[in-house]
Amino acid sequence: MQKIILKKPDELDFQAKEAFKALRTNILFCGDDIKTICVTSSIPSEGKTSVAMQIGLSFADAGKRILFVDADIRRSVVAARYQAEGEILGLSHYLIGQNSIEEITYQAGDSNMDIIFAGPTAPNPSELLEGERFAKLLESRRECYDYIIVDAPPLGSVIDAAIVAHLTDGAIIVVESCAVSYKLVQSVKRQLEKSECRILGVVLNKVYQDKNGYYYGNYYKRYTNGNYAKYGKYYGKKQDV
Repeated sequence: MQKIILKKPDELDFQAKEAFKALRTNILFCGDDIKTICVTSSIPSEGKTSVAMQIGLSFADAGKRILFVDADIRRSVVAARYQAEGEILGLSHYLIGQNSIEEITYQAGDSNMDIIFAGPTAPNPSELLEGERFAKLLESRRECYDYIIVDAPPLGSVIDAAIVAHLTDGAIIVVESCAVSYKLVQSVKRQLEKSECRILGVVLNKVYQDKNGYYYGNYYKRYTNGNYAKYGKYYGKKQDV
């Protein structure tokens, strides 16, 4: 397995660290049968990828062996955001049969977390994720890791996350405060239920606690400003359902 150096996420303050510790604990309380977790959202730029990465790092810091899988083979931001350098083999390479699981898995620095990047954009992402190879990847890695965190595309935009969720033990929905409608989130919830995936809970992101207090979204805001236009162009316009 190759080692890759990633840019470290900005240091969280005390309250944010405690929030992710609480989230980690709540996931542990969901049961020993929860090992593969799909993280999705309703629309792009709600902070889904940042939340998924921090969940993985929180478990890794607690001594758990983690695999982070970037399953957004339509338009991934992981490699660019964390400044992964060099030629990177990714999930799309594996799904088309070009490379093995071992060849696309990278050790993230000196942490307990390994990562599979999305790889090049694929013309048929839904069909690739529905194929046997993706299911085989998740099943074969269950014995190698304590948790597998799968960062899936926003379910309010494309169906890919429902396909991914069907193959996982549970899903977490990331919701940006005051950014999406109740109806749209409920639509995402219903779609996950149709995929027969257990919904573990919702992470409310970018929340103002009070006028003078801590703005929880400050950490993620720098990553999402201006990005909706790019995501929206690819996934489709934001709309109420």
